[in-house]
Amino acid sequence: MNFKSEFAEVLFSSLNGELEKNKLEGMIEKPRFEHMGDMAFPCFELSKIFRKAPHSIALELSEKVQTSIFENVEAVNGYVNVFLNKKMISSEVIKDVLSKKGQYGNMNNGNGETITLDFSSPNIAKPFSMGHLRSTVIGNALTLIAEKNGFSTVRINHLGDWGTQFGKLIVAYKMWGNEEEIKKDPIKELLKLYIKFHDEAERHPELNDKGRAWFKMLEDSNEEALELWKWFREESLKEFSKIYDLLGITFDSYDGEAFYNDKMESIVQLLNDNNLLMESEGAQVVSLNDESLPPCLIKKKDGTTLYATRDLAAAVYRKTTYQFAKSMYVVGNEQALHFKQLFMVLKKMGYEWHKDLVHVPFGMILKEGKKMSTRKGKVVLLEDVVREAIDLALDEIMKKNPGLSSKEEVARQVGTGAVIFHDLKHYRQNDIEFSLKDMLKFEGKTGPYVQYTHARAASLLRKGAYKETSAAFFVDDKEAWPIITALMSFPDVVQRAFTEYDPSQVAKYVIDLSQVFNKFYSHVRILDNDELKQARLSLVLAVKIVLKEGLRLLGVKAPEEM
Repeated sequence: MNFKSEFAEVLFSSLNGELEKNKLEGMIEKPRFEHMGDMAFPCFELSKIFRKAPHSIALELSEKVQTSIFENVEAVNGYVNVFLNKKMISSEVIKDVLSKKGQYGNMNNGNGETITLDFSSPNIAKPFSMGHLRSTVIGNALTLIAEKNGFSTVRINHLGDWGTQFGKLIVAYKMWGNEEEIKKDPIKELLKLYIKFHDEAERHPELNDKGRAWFKMLEDSNEEALELWKWFREESLKEFSKIYDLLGITFDSYDGEAFYNDKMESIVQLLNDNNLLMESEGAQVVSLNDESLPPCLIKKKDGTTLYATRDLAAAVYRKTTYQFAKSMYVVGNEQALHFKQLFMVLKKMGYEWHKDLVHVPFGMILKEGKKMSTRKGKVVLLEDVVREAIDLALDEIMKKNPGLSSKEEVARQVGTGAVIFHDLKHYRQNDIEFSLKDMLKFEGKTGPYVQYTHARAASLLRKGAYKETSAAFFVDDKEAWPIITALMSFPDVVQRAFTEYDPSQVAKYVIDLSQVFNKFYSHVRILDNDELKQARLSLVLAVKIVLKEGLRLLGVKAPEEM
């Protein structure tokens, strides 16, 4: 059931195949105002082909474009405006949603092919800060949206568990660390050491040399260095698991940078065999001058590897292991150059599948207009924010519905939902100013507002004793039609959110659906008329189903009561 596609089919026949059907479908618009119809086709591009004025073409087409799904067709200012047959379409849309339930909007664009998604990827021995929220929730939502589009997915948490910073942390621990204190609160104490190291290194630059030396020892499998590194990693993963449990996010792989240690030498050898490596100031690099990019650093002059070396090994390993059709890296805007270099080096190595690698960038969460920095100690802990959101949600529930039996669980769903939704409603490339106050608003364009709309729909169905088997599906209230057109557009939103790597399309959609439903609720006494009640409740159920599925695609729960 794709009325846009049907409109394109009728246009294709009427135009004798002058334009491809896909092209025609892409040209169809939604008019700005309801009185202008449900879909509109602009004829301006056709005027070049037929050498006629757009309004003349629109007039001719309006007489040819006739089908049972259209109630009326008009030619207005060079547009063909069509009005859908409300009775037929309403019944079809509601039946479709109710029969498919959570499967409504499912696409088969992916044909079961595999996509790997690299997201979240916090650094071990550092706290899980608000700075990690964006990659985590955007990556999770894109995974769910990819699955909705018919792809199989592999969720990869590429932990930052290797690199010079661990040499620095080992130095800091050996100089100022207290084992007992670290055992009590590992992440907090390790963060203190990390910050202290950078403060001291500003006055004593030789500390940086010690850090590099200890990282070289770690790469050379020094027993003491490895033992400390494993301890830092294990304690960090315990802390991270608390956050992922709170957010309801899982991974298929926690293979971090260290996993690729024994896979890098073959990459370096391959680069060498292909005459791609050259020396620059003692380091080994791949020149990307022809691509107007800086050289990609593969090995430092002390022989240690870098981020790029490990990412090259990771890309080859993932292709060999998962045979992906697409591999997505959900990583901040600031890493754009790194990924351009990475993909270009893979191309130079002869890997045609470099074209299937996608960097999905996003803006930063700012605090007072500035980037949060772990090394400067300017960090807001994500766990603290989520737990405060849950506490505030519980306070709100206690005021509005103190008799609710599952208060704690609903508060958890609403609190975490508020944090996740606040991020995902913004277009991912935009920066977001951190504001606990804005994040936790329970009215307006927020997660709790959408969740409350879902709970309201569930309450109506309970009070109205809805019986799906005996329901009629046509709702003749004028306030119902905007709901029908919104429900109709859900599959398009699902597809667009995937092709544009943009979960905010789904977030904006569920806000819009909630708004038109709440307008319907405020104008129509849904439960008062026994003759119309069941038909109206069928519409309520369709809204409930789609809101729940839209929220699920964002990684947000939909409570039955609030």
